[in-house]
Amino acid sequence: MIGQPGRNTETGYMEKIRNIAIIAHVDHGKTTLVDKMLLMARTFRDNQVMGELILDNNDLERERGITILAKNVSINYKGYKINIIDTPGHSDFGGEVERVLKMAEGALLLVDAFEGPMPQTRFVLQKAIQLGLKPIVVINKVDKENCTPDEVHEAVFDLMFNLGATEEQLDFPTAYGAAKQGWMSTDWKVKTDSIEPLLDMVIEHVPAPVSRTGIPQMLVTSLDYSAYTGRMAIGKLHRGELRPGMPVALVKRDSSVIKGRIKELYTFEGLGKRKVESVVSGDICAINGMEEFEIGDTFSDAENPEALPTIAVDEPTMSMLFTINDSPFFGKEGKFVTSRHIKDRLTRELEKNLALRVEETDKADRFNVFGRGVLHLSVLIETMRREGYELQIGQPRALIKEINGQKHEPIEELTIDLPGDMTGIAIEAITKRKGEMKNLEPRGERTVLEFEVPSRGIIGLRSYMLTATQGEAIMSHRYKEYQPMKGDIPGRINGSLISMETGNAVAYSISNLQDRGKFFIDAMEEVYEGQVIGEHTRDNDLVVNVTKTKQLTNMRASGSDEKARMAPAIKFSLEEALEYIQADEYVEVTPKSIRLRKVYLKEHDRKRFAKEFAQ
Repeated sequence: MIGQPGRNTETGYMEKIRNIAIIAHVDHGKTTLVDKMLLMARTFRDNQVMGELILDNNDLERERGITILAKNVSINYKGYKINIIDTPGHSDFGGEVERVLKMAEGALLLVDAFEGPMPQTRFVLQKAIQLGLKPIVVINKVDKENCTPDEVHEAVFDLMFNLGATEEQLDFPTAYGAAKQGWMSTDWKVKTDSIEPLLDMVIEHVPAPVSRTGIPQMLVTSLDYSAYTGRMAIGKLHRGELRPGMPVALVKRDSSVIKGRIKELYTFEGLGKRKVESVVSGDICAINGMEEFEIGDTFSDAENPEALPTIAVDEPTMSMLFTINDSPFFGKEGKFVTSRHIKDRLTRELEKNLALRVEETDKADRFNVFGRGVLHLSVLIETMRREGYELQIGQPRALIKEINGQKHEPIEELTIDLPGDMTGIAIEAITKRKGEMKNLEPRGERTVLEFEVPSRGIIGLRSYMLTATQGEAIMSHRYKEYQPMKGDIPGRINGSLISMETGNAVAYSISNLQDRGKFFIDAMEEVYEGQVIGEHTRDNDLVVNVTKTKQLTNMRASGSDEKARMAPAIKFSLEEALEYIQADEYVEVTPKSIRLRKVYLKEHDRKRFAKEFAQ
């Protein structure tokens, strides 16, 4: 039984704490707003130059401009300690969002004043409302041309109403401003000179954590690692008090209990942690001293352990085959190339990546990895290659379930924002992929289209849409539900150009083969037999020799000795490569290269095993 809020010597201290999560769609300005809060609270010394996107400290986050991992920081403002949790905006990282919202009492919902609520806004907001968090709406980027803050405010209200928000949640305060310019106001027409109005709103409207006396309980919602102290468990202390040296029990997800002792306790201060002698219920802290914990476990009393409800996470919707790199170029660039290395790395990832599943296959060097989407899994692959791993990845596949004897597949809500004169291209492409249009809304010169489309249909759609709309289309999607299978979806129409030999590609050969298709390789690049080096102009695969040099004779050929002419090679990003490959192809990923190849490198093997990949 949970103890009633009681009188605690630290109750006055608890009144001065606010725990808030910042939730928003990708690229609506969450991380920039946190930067301004940290600067406002003078977290840094005057001689420290921090730059921008302080919290996106992971190279991948900075490059992609998205938050992938949830972060904890705190600021002191007017005598109050505000714990801020920056959450990912992309629904592929729903496992992260789900966990960290449990640490907060309030949520800052950040919405773009031009774009309004987007699919992923809906995804994260739904989680916050279900947990009963008090929302404060921040309408950001009001300095944008043609923005409509009042209409966006109405749209947020409608969205909350549709998501089943309570009357108290619907009575939300709203701040308007431009985080990049460092100002917030209660009226978007009145520009201020700081973000103080927003911080005042947090103190006034977000409730202080409830101080509960009794035996301690803390749900592990996040992990941290330090080279000096090892693994640390992060969470909000739900009840009681914790002190260093105190004996505790760790209640696992399966109800088993491990006894241990707290070595050190930390609370968050600015961007770092501060060692403390005591933590009381309601504050967010980090525990060091026990190694066996996982996310969803509960730290409790050593004698009478009581577990908190564990964390439920949305199921994976997509799978990919991870296998060792067995191409002729294996081991040239990576440090970790064996199946044991890959297995150990995936096992470590499972500890903190809640939405991930790993399944061993009948072959020791192959693993089926399940995740929330291509982006979720590609971020893991990209992180692994930067750490020095070499591996090969199979074609992404949507997870099919059998419900009442009928096959069901995951359906996604897809939103595309594109110029009004290009709507026909999008509607035609998505209808072919068994998508169903739900809404069409003109916004100035652009149009927003909403569809329901199978997850299978979204694989490869982004690169097609960007090409078809000259890079104008903005796409976002979120998982909705499982529905009966929608039938066959056409895949890639063109076949592959496959290398016949191992060696260096020669400009002369590539030039002579230009009419056969588009190439993915440059002259003098190393290739191997069975590597996919281009896209054929027809629907069948074609084996070509790009290592053949020109025959040298002492006779000069009249008019045929002109320079080799080659179109620039097409270079894929990791996501584009994963979405491009067919069922009989792999993406070979090494620290320096991304190559496409056939599963069977020899042509006679491909013919023999062709039936294996027939859809």
